[in-house]
Amino acid sequence: MDLLKKLWPTPFQVKPKDIASLLIQGVIFLVVCAVVGWLIGILAGIPIVGLIFGLVGALLEIYGLVGIVLCILRYFDVVK
Repeated sequence: MDLLKKLWPTPFQVKPKDIASLLIQGVIFLVVCAVVGWLIGILAGIPIVGLIFGLVGALLEIYGLVGIVLCILRYFDVVK
């Protein structure tokens, strides 16, 4: 569990049964991942460097998805 807290610290700021903290963290994940994903999408159009940015974009999407799932699990008090 300590590894999860080191890699995804923001989902653990969600308080169980507190919808406001869940919405705030969810919006943060969505906005940050959308903006950075949009920038990576633009940079992925470069022929040589595009492959690297494509991989970074895929990793960012996975990071965001896991972060949102952890927020939801923390809201329902499944993850301590």
